[in-house]
Amino acid sequence: MCRRGFTLIELLVVIAIIAILIGLLLPAVQKVREAAARSQCGNNLKQIGLAVHGYHDANRGLPPQATYTVGSTFSGYSVHARVLPYIEQDNLHARVDFAVGYAAQPDICKTRIPLYRCPSDPKDATRADGGVEFYPTNYGFNIGTWLGLDQQTAKGGDGAFGYNMTHGFGAFTDGLSNTLAAADVKSFQPALLDGGRPAAPFTPPPAALAEVVAYGGTLDPDYCHTQWVTGRTLQSGLTTTFPPNTRFPYTAGGVEYDVDFTSARVSPTAPRHGYRVVTSRSYHSGGVNALLMDGSVRFARDATARDVWRAAGTRAGGEVAGDW
Repeated sequence: MCRRGFTLIELLVVIAIIAILIGLLLPAVQKVREAAARSQCGNNLKQIGLAVHGYHDANRGLPPQATYTVGSTFSGYSVHARVLPYIEQDNLHARVDFAVGYAAQPDICKTRIPLYRCPSDPKDATRADGGVEFYPTNYGFNIGTWLGLDQQTAKGGDGAFGYNMTHGFGAFTDGLSNTLAAADVKSFQPALLDGGRPAAPFTPPPAALAEVVAYGGTLDPDYCHTQWVTGRTLQSGLTTTFPPNTRFPYTAGGVEYDVDFTSARVSPTAPRHGYRVVTSRSYHSGGVNALLMDGSVRFARDATARDVWRAAGTRAGGEVAGDW
């Protein structure tokens, strides 16, 4: 009995059908992977929230963004470093000498902590700064709307966390469920460093990005959120100056960068007031994962109104909470 084989046309049809099926399946697989990554990222923030509450209960106050003495050279440790015992990193925490600058403890600086990394971030590597290797983080703690540090009082701004600020939950008159604790940030984010600043003290947050761009600064193409151990806002914090994933375009050498901004890094010679624009960003479509001070995690949409997001950034601003 003669067996009939496939004709060339039939083979091509089969191949075309397989290609179509693969084309239909790949986006679905990618969506499932992103949903899983977003869920894991949200769970990371949930665990960080539990750690913050554990620290608060044990110390009767929140961890400071960093400690700083007026006139000193900055070397303050981050909230990330202070909550290590509450994320099952007791052994690492025991090795940290908080009386010594972090740069003198390079083995601590370069330690990778999985809980501080979002699975969607494509760059999972250390970055050298001043001869020391540091590991990044994808979660920034909320230091407020705009003011980073008043170097005369050595205090931070209006956010949940700040320099030398160890207040308790009672300080959150806006309500723990209405105040942002932390949110997604992108590691290796470009930065405008040591730019200009408002002429008047305690100037309100800028109304538009153009006002900040005009201050200028020195571009560093991969500076931000590359040091989980460091208490600098551009390394382990964020501000709510502008809504999630707001693009902050700055052009240098014919290349456009999406940047964060600081008017001056902390140092004995820095101006009294240091201002920051450090935006919450993520690799998740449509928004960012956000941890509230009550320990809940929500997804903050890119379309969140500016004033609503700023209200979420203050612990005692007296604003009416909006929908985000």
